[in-house]
Amino acid sequence: MNELYLIAGMAVVTFVIRYSMFVVAGRFEFPARLNEALGYVPPAVLTAIIVPAVLMPNGESIDLSWTNAYLVGAVVAAVISWTSKNLLLTIVVGMVVFFGWQWLVG
Repeated sequence: MNELYLIAGMAVVTFVIRYSMFVVAGRFEFPARLNEALGYVPPAVLTAIIVPAVLMPNGESIDLSWTNAYLVGAVVAAVISWTSKNLLLTIVVGMVVFFGWQWLVG
């Protein structure tokens, strides 16, 4: 029964936090500088998730060797993204290089 109260409590807290933003969305406007700063949140969060996964694939130590398929795939994907500006091409080439390198080295 305690688990039910816990789940219900988490649902209520999550709903209140998210709904409160909808309530004030039309009545309150952020300053231009804050809106500009908020534009950097998604890249910062993505970087915080991806960089440790690429540099520490085993979760123990940083692996900067050529045998790290995660690092090779990420570098190739970054170069493709920078040159082509095509998201689908970046994903496909990055995954092909990652799996190919993993198969070749592993």
